[in-house]
Formats: sequence, structure tokens, C-alpha cells
Amino acid sequence: MVYPESLENLINYYKKLPGIGEKNAERMALATLNFSEEDIENFAKYLKDAKYKTDKCSICGNLAEGNTCQICQNESRDHNLICVTEDVKSVISFEKAGSFRGVYHVLNGLISPANEIGPDDINLGSLIKRLDKLDHPELILALKSTIEGETTTLYIKKILENKNVSISRLSYGIPMGADIDYIDILTLDKALSDRKQI
Repeated sequence: MVYPESLENLINYYKKLPGIGEKNAERMALATLNFSEEDIENFAKYLKDAKYKTDKCSICGNLAEGNTCQICQNESRDHNLICVTEDVKSVISFEKAGSFRGVYHVLNGLISPANEIGPDDINLGSLIKRLDKLDHPELILALKSTIEGETTTLYIKKILENKNVSISRLSYGIPMGADIDYIDILTLDKALSDRKQI
């Protein structure tokens, strides 16, 4: 079906969203037509607010409205315990889990020589400055188990080897409820090497 130009434009913008194909974009655009005038005004306002009021936290690189994010402002959290993540989505996942009481540092990328991304291209410099101000900090590296994740992990470990920083990483292994015969070899190998005494 050929849509009016204004609706076609809306469909094309919905398709720019990750995971949204032609059918879903059409559904979303048609559903938007059923919004009340107030809903449309609010929708437009919230889009603009999200775009222009959201920035990166000057301390950790997480999303913030203003200079620092809510997590860095929270005095009840352990600011000596820093979980290093690749991106903001990882922070959101940890926060949804609800058990981590430390703070975060978002790298906004990983070292990848193949893609010409070096240590200076990610948010590492501010991590070093941050650690220098702390007394016996602990870093938890929560990076992907990929070549880029391993490269970044090794680089961080190397640049911090002469500093008084405790470094750990997430253990990798078999997801809860998974069948062993469906587990890939790398995950199975990591699960064996990261095994714990019971």
C-alpha cells in the first residue's frame, strides 16, 4: 500500500530505530495517528527532551541530566567499588538486577585495532584520574568476552599494575537452566576454568 507522504516519512523514521522493520514501523506509525493531540505534543516534547537534556556524566560517562548522573550523586553507594562497562546498556542491566551497590565507569567502546579504536578513543583517561583520587579502589571489569573485550581488559590491567587498585572481572560460564549440549565451546571452556569450590 502507498501511504500519504507525511505517514511514509513517519514510517521511515520509525525504521531507523534498532530492531524495527517495515511491518513494525507501519504499525507504530498507524498507532501514532490514534494518539490524542495532547499525547502527540507530549511525545514530541519527550523526544526533544531526551535528545537535548541528556548528556554524559562528567565522572563516569553514564547518561545524565546535568553534570553528574544519579548514581554518582548517591552518597549511599560505595564509590571505591567501580564496575567498568562498555556502554550505558550494561549499566541499565546491572541496575535492573538491583544487587550492585558500587558505582560505574562507562568506556563508551572497546579497544579495537582492527577498527582503528585505540585507548585514547574510549573513556579511559577519566578512569585513571578517578582512581588516583580514591583510597584502595576495586575495579570490576564487566566487558564482553570477545577479542576487543579481552584486549581492553589486558590494557587496563597493564596500565594499573603499579597502582594500588584491586582488579577483578565477571566470571563467565553457563547460564542458569541451559543444557550443556547447547553451550558453545568458548563458554564451556570459560565455565571450566572459572569453576568454584562448593
